[in-house]
Amino acid sequence: MTKTRCLITVSAVALAVAAGSAAAQSKTLYVGMNGGNFEKAFTSAVFPDFEKANDVKVVVVPGGSADILAKATAAKDKPQMHVMFLDDGVMVRAIGAGLCEPLKPSANLNAVLPGSRMKNDMAVGIDLGMTGLAYNKKMFDEKGWAAPTSWMDLADPKYKGKVVFQSASASSFGLHAFLMFNRIQGGSETNVEPGFSKFTSLIGGNVLEFIPSSAKISEMVQTGEAAIFPLTPTAVSNLKDKGIPVEYAQPKEGSVVLMVAQCVIAKNSEPDLAQKLAEYLLSPEAQSKALAAGNIVPSNPAAKATTPEAEKKLEVFHTYMKTAVNLDWDAINEKRPDWNSRWNKMIER
Repeated sequence: MTKTRCLITVSAVALAVAAGSAAAQSKTLYVGMNGGNFEKAFTSAVFPDFEKANDVKVVVVPGGSADILAKATAAKDKPQMHVMFLDDGVMVRAIGAGLCEPLKPSANLNAVLPGSRMKNDMAVGIDLGMTGLAYNKKMFDEKGWAAPTSWMDLADPKYKGKVVFQSASASSFGLHAFLMFNRIQGGSETNVEPGFSKFTSLIGGNVLEFIPSSAKISEMVQTGEAAIFPLTPTAVSNLKDKGIPVEYAQPKEGSVVLMVAQCVIAKNSEPDLAQKLAEYLLSPEAQSKALAAGNIVPSNPAAKATTPEAEKKLEVFHTYMKTAVNLDWDAINEKRPDWNSRWNKMIER
């Protein structure tokens, strides 16, 4: 072998070793979040730029908030995930259980809407929303019904057998609707007796089915089974994009703030990289992409809609937020297990 060929061979081997070493250094971050629209939007439009810039793979662990919380709790001492997205009420429980570490100060964290920053910056809103009422536009047009205007429309006799209600023991949507009904009946988050004593007689008789999540709603609208149900504007937009004839209605008593928040999981194996991802997800660039890809409503007001139609949706959303109601999640979480038991025995029996 000539000296030149030897040098080339040695160089090639060195490059191969270096490439292998670099590949071996690539890391993986696991993010717990809702599957479906959320997972699709973030994996297709948001995570790729971060992955390229940081030589990392972001893998979604899909599941509802309760599922993700259970996974994080089970692995508390040796976390398998690095970041998790949870509904705000569930996130309060996660913070109380010591599952989150404080977010590092950053310009992006300072830029988000103040109401989206949770206690001591242990978590922060990544998607702002609210639970209100949605209805089957095709059915309403055929029946000549006016759009709903109040949570008490769920008790209207004309909707008998046409109300679909998410289980309050399993779904934030169902819990929100129940607690707003409870407030209208004179109750509060510290007193749910009015709600439990009157729900069955006023709304329960109209309910066709109590469902554990909203996954069946699109089918039930298309088959003409569902007329009215609790839902978010974002979920309504996603259904409409699929050709499902639904519309959102803001109750006069107010919708309920439903924020999906993110936290960096305490004791995770890549704390610096996890913090970096959490900060990136608050940036205008990341949130603009999430808005465009999945109607994920930004917590950073600098995030921009990419089309006039999307900008109009954002303006309407901000109008809804003016009358949205914040619930007392400390009181809710303290009594939630008892409420779940009562709901399952009294309402869904």
